[in-house]
Amino acid sequence: MPAKPCVLISLAVAAGLWGSAAQAGPLVDAATKAEQLATSGDPVGAHGTMRDAFGIFAATLPFTIGKAAFVAEPPEGYGMYAPRPTSTYKPGEPLISYVEPVGLSWRPIEGGRMEAQFTVDLELLNNKGDTLAEQKAFGSFTFRGFVRNQEVFAKLTLNVEGPPAGDYVLRYRFRDALSGAVALSDQKFSIAP
Repeated sequence: MPAKPCVLISLAVAAGLWGSAAQAGPLVDAATKAEQLATSGDPVGAHGTMRDAFGIFAATLPFTIGKAAFVAEPPEGYGMYAPRPTSTYKPGEPLISYVEPVGLSWRPIEGGRMEAQFTVDLELLNNKGDTLAEQKAFGSFTFRGFVRNQEVFAKLTLNVEGPPAGDYVLRYRFRDALSGAVALSDQKFSIAP
């Protein structure tokens, strides 16, 4: 008998959530439509509905960095990377970063396509936070297509020559070219002989 109150509470909570689904927003509406398309035999339409809805939703998010990792080799694509097992480097060894910006701004361009752009500034800091080196527009990225692609990443390679053994921070400053918004990616690393 004790299980019944738990079930009733769970159902009441679920009913409360379902009751508010009509007011939940465009993602819930798109998911409902996508499920209808999928069950009626249109998986391509279902996928396109969700992709487009997510692109519109992502444009409302603040510009930020979703993932930043040192990688063992250049990434093959979005989410297709081998994390580096350690952030300790030998002198002169290149630092390869995989970074995913989130909340990019998109604008329409010719031919019904969309475009997003961002630049990346570089700053090398010591473990006290002092700037040792910096470079504006270290990287510049432009993405064009017929959808607001959310599977966007930057591969950034830094060759560090000269700093002595010690602890450092690699700071990448991402700037959304359309909105002007800035997002930081700080990656701690060490140089050891």
